[in-house]
Amino acid sequence: MRLDSKLPNVGTTIFTVMSQMAAKYHAVNLGQGFPDFNPDPKLLNLVSEAMASGHNQYPYMSGVDNLREVIAYKVKTLYQCAYDKDTEVTVTSGATEAIMATALAVIQSGDEVIVIEPNYDCYVPAIRLAGGIPVTVAMDPPDNPQATFKVNWDRVSKAITSKTRMIMLNFPHNPTGAVLTSDDLDQLEHIVSGTDILLLSDEVYEHITFVAQGHLSLASRPNLAARSFVISSFGKTTHTTGWKVGYCCAPSELTHELRKVHQFMVFTVPSPFQHALAEYTKDPSTYRALPDFYQAKRDRLAQGLRKTRLVPYACPGTFFLLADYSNISDVPEAEFAVWLTRNHGVTVIPLSAFYADQKSADANHKLVRFCFAKNDQTLDDAINKLRLV
Repeated sequence: MRLDSKLPNVGTTIFTVMSQMAAKYHAVNLGQGFPDFNPDPKLLNLVSEAMASGHNQYPYMSGVDNLREVIAYKVKTLYQCAYDKDTEVTVTSGATEAIMATALAVIQSGDEVIVIEPNYDCYVPAIRLAGGIPVTVAMDPPDNPQATFKVNWDRVSKAITSKTRMIMLNFPHNPTGAVLTSDDLDQLEHIVSGTDILLLSDEVYEHITFVAQGHLSLASRPNLAARSFVISSFGKTTHTTGWKVGYCCAPSELTHELRKVHQFMVFTVPSPFQHALAEYTKDPSTYRALPDFYQAKRDRLAQGLRKTRLVPYACPGTFFLLADYSNISDVPEAEFAVWLTRNHGVTVIPLSAFYADQKSADANHKLVRFCFAKNDQTLDDAINKLRLV
């Protein structure tokens, strides 16, 4: 039987591979980005209450009314952008589904889509499945541990052609922890001004930032919001990655197309989770407290790494921290991650996994990604093992 794969170059994700290795070698898993602690008991109780109250059948395709209202209010309060809950806010099965639905909704065969590299692994497959052509533009790497990766906007501008349909962005940035500045938004506005280029902004770590400015959403700039699919996730905000509840805010004409795809991908999202999250998120402290909560974990890991031969890099956002291992080894990042798991019982993710050409010199900076969304004991166990490396 003949079978032509639509994604011939896609195999098992690095996250699955490294997590399987962590289990095999009984390693401390600081690789895949999920908390090893439970969410707020109040939220768990709200789910049970929603089930007991009868919220167990299909909700509206676009999401339950209360949750869309809470999302719209939150976005308006934080970013001064007023989205209509009925026509411009859609609850999705996590951010990944929102990204895929967006790609399938607006990317036509032959369209070019600019992807900022390193990038999360679902972007390029979504583009290809939609018939588009990914055009990767590498960020500038930091030249010292106090710096972060930066978007090279001149390079982005030069990558634009008459076929460019969209630019995909992800800030706060996974895997590097970089955040956008006002100057970044200025340059992005300049680049897309006078064009029909759309923007997809993956902002799932919007509430996990450690800089005074906080998160600068594309929704905060009217000229950008008018052409943007702004995507976020309750999984990162409420420590419930397994619930797969996200959302997308976009102008009504863009949302209209998004929902055409969404209804045939998943139709809707589990009802009790939606009702519980609506009630829970009415209290802004549930997300405003996240920076302090995660900064303590970031600092615990960074301080611990400084007692090893690994060198931690700056992390202004997300729950990921990069560290340089050049004091330990000269091997490529993927080899180092495997070696560290097998020989020292700590699992990380190589930064090179987020590049199209993972074996190239440009993808290997001798950096690995640690996830610090873990219990303090988990972080301490990893640090104690790394002291022996």
